[in-house]
Amino acid sequence: MGPDGPDVPVLSLGSWNTWDRMDFDDAVSLVARAAELGCAFFDVAHYNMGPHAENARTDLIFGRAVREAGLARADWQFCGKLWLWDYPGTGFTQQMKTSLERVGVERADMVVVGDYFGDLDVERVVADVAEQIDAGRFTTWGVNNWRYPDLRAALDIARERGLVPPSFAQLKYGLVRRSMAEGRYYAPLFEAGELALQASDVFEGGILVGNLRPDRKIGADVGGIRERVAESYGEVRRLADAFDASPAQLGIAFCLANPATANVLVGVSKQAQLEDNVGAIALLERVGAQALRQAVADLWLDRDVAADGTW
Repeated sequence: MGPDGPDVPVLSLGSWNTWDRMDFDDAVSLVARAAELGCAFFDVAHYNMGPHAENARTDLIFGRAVREAGLARADWQFCGKLWLWDYPGTGFTQQMKTSLERVGVERADMVVVGDYFGDLDVERVVADVAEQIDAGRFTTWGVNNWRYPDLRAALDIARERGLVPPSFAQLKYGLVRRSMAEGRYYAPLFEAGELALQASDVFEGGILVGNLRPDRKIGADVGGIRERVAESYGEVRRLADAFDASPAQLGIAFCLANPATANVLVGVSKQAQLEDNVGAIALLERVGAQALRQAVADLWLDRDVAADGTW
C-alpha cells in the first residue's frame, strides 16, 4: 500500500451502505468468508459529517460482526477515515477515539484523510496525522480526492520534517472514470513509487453492474456524466460476456490491470457478490492486462474532467 505501507489484499470491502443493509447473520458470514478468501481488509468509517452526515450504524454493525465471526485482530486489516469537512473544528483525536470505540478496537492499521472543499491547512494536517501515529492509533495514511498541489505539499512537508507521508490515494477509478488516476498529475506519483492507488466507486454505485437506477445514495457525479455512464452499461455487459465474465469482474480486473493499483475497494452486501468479485483475478490472469485495457478503451467517459482534483 505504497512505498512504506503494508502488504494488502487486492480486494477490500467498504462500509458505506453495506453492513447496515444486511441481515446481521449474513454480515457475520460475509466477514468470515472474506477472511477465508484472503480479502480481510475493511474500510470502515463513521459517517457523521459533511455530505456523509447520515449517522449510519454501519461501523457499529461491522464491529459486532467481526467479533461474532471470531476473527482475531491480527487476522484483518482496518482502514478508517478522518474527515476534513469540519476540520480543524472536529479534530483528528476526537474522530479517531470515536471511530475506534464504535468499531470496538484499540487501533486502525491505516486511515484515509479527506474529502474537503476550499482551502486546506496542509501543514497542520500532516502534523496532526503524525500526532495520531505517535499515539499508536494507526501507522499508515492516505488521501481521498485531494487537489494535486495539496497532495504534493503534504508529501514534501512530511519528508522535510521527518514525518510519515501519505502512501496511497483513494480515488474514483474504473472503466468510465480514469482522468484523475491516470492523468498527468497523479499518474507520475504512482509511476515514481511515491504513492499507491486504491480504486474506489468502481461500479458507480452499482450502475456498472446493472443497477441502472440505484435506490440508495451513491457517490458524487463528478463532471455530470452519470447519464452517459448508465448508457454505457450495455457495452460493459457485452464486453464482459465476450470475456465469459461478469460486469463486476470486468470492472475490477480493469483496475488491477493498472500497475499502480494496490487494491480495489468494493461495496458488497451479499456473499454471492464477493464470490463473483474474486473472479476478477482469474479474468485478469486469463486475458492479460494489455488486452483487457485495449478492449475497454472506449468506455473512458470522464476525459474532460479536471485531472488535478479541482473538479
